[in-house]
Amino acid sequence: MVNYGDLRFSTLEKIPAVCVKCVCCGCDNSCHHPHQLAEGLANVASDSSPQKMAKRQLFLMSSSALHGYEYLQHAEQDLTRFLQSNKVKQVVFVPYALTDQQAYTRRVATVLERWGFGCVGLDATADPVQAVQEAQAIYIGGGNTFLLLRTLYEKQLVTVIRERVLEHGVPYVGSSAGTNVATRSIQTTNDMPIVYPPSFDALGLVPFNINPHYLEPEEGSKHRGETRDQRIQQFHELNDAPVLGLREGASLLVEGNRATLVGTFSARLFRKDADAPTEHEPGTDFSYLL
Repeated sequence: MVNYGDLRFSTLEKIPAVCVKCVCCGCDNSCHHPHQLAEGLANVASDSSPQKMAKRQLFLMSSSALHGYEYLQHAEQDLTRFLQSNKVKQVVFVPYALTDQQAYTRRVATVLERWGFGCVGLDATADPVQAVQEAQAIYIGGGNTFLLLRTLYEKQLVTVIRERVLEHGVPYVGSSAGTNVATRSIQTTNDMPIVYPPSFDALGLVPFNINPHYLEPEEGSKHRGETRDQRIQQFHELNDAPVLGLREGASLLVEGNRATLVGTFSARLFRKDADAPTEHEPGTDFSYLL
């Protein structure tokens, strides 16, 4: 069995085996509300007061790489300013979205150290929970969102990261998958579900969804598969949360209850029942989404 806090999951089926303490009703019996499991986790994830949210400091990138730039170079100015303004000298990096975690940490650390910041990866720590509790800043990198979220649950880091960011104001940096898990859920990721996380519910640092690497339909394309816009429309057929499509080169800066689009590219906002998505240039104030 694999333990995810109060939940136990079969390593074979990767589905709820026994709900030790039911998140639906609080009972100690076998979970008799399996269809409400994710809803119960979502309620836990969204239980954050306005006072807690006022402390959050987030830098959410669409991607670490951008055509024409070296790794992370496109975000150097904004990200450096974000870390310096929060008096960060060392970053704790979470490499769980890729399988070669050591190589991933080395790649990120090489860049951050060149910018003047220390970097330690959770792959090199004996106690990831303690490392997060002592972190000056938390940086979760991109890769596969499903693998990332499952590992965060396995290592019981979901709650501790949320508490550190929302209650203690520890700066959070996310890129791609790391941006996905910063939102209410991973339902608008582009990744293939190569593993089963216990829930799609994520850290809940913001109350909406983000689609990193957003690409609008290419005019004249002969591709007949679903476009990104169509997939987000399908999400809205069953969900109400706004979806912010972040193009590569765009980032969302959240300072307390203020959210601003930064970077060099625009973003597209999708809202349920809206006539059409809306385009927004860098500098746009998205505070109304918080």
